[in-house]
Amino acid sequence: MSFLNNKYLKPFKNIYLLIFIVFVIWMLFIDAHSWIFHHEMNKDIEDLEYQKQHYKNEIEKDKKAIKELSTQEGVERTARETYYMKKPDEDIFIIEYEDSIAKQPQDE
Repeated sequence: MSFLNNKYLKPFKNIYLLIFIVFVIWMLFIDAHSWIFHHEMNKDIEDLEYQKQHYKNEIEKDKKAIKELSTQEGVERTARETYYMKKPDEDIFIIEYEDSIAKQPQDE
């Protein structure tokens, strides 16, 4: 019986404390609206907010590209710079800098 009279177990003899501890454990880990569930949902919300901002930035870049391509000069510049197109009476020289060229292994 000395086990039940232990000074460390004395607070656990209080029924209100036991009910409170069970309630806290239930709310933190077991319930459908537990702290763990809310923590996971908050992480998902943060990820979705980041994706939302990313897609808003992409939409703004695409709007700028559409606005640029809506003029004849913009289409011509994009065709020249991106696809290396030229007019029939022109010559195109592509200048590549040494630091932008991929290193090729030398065969000896």
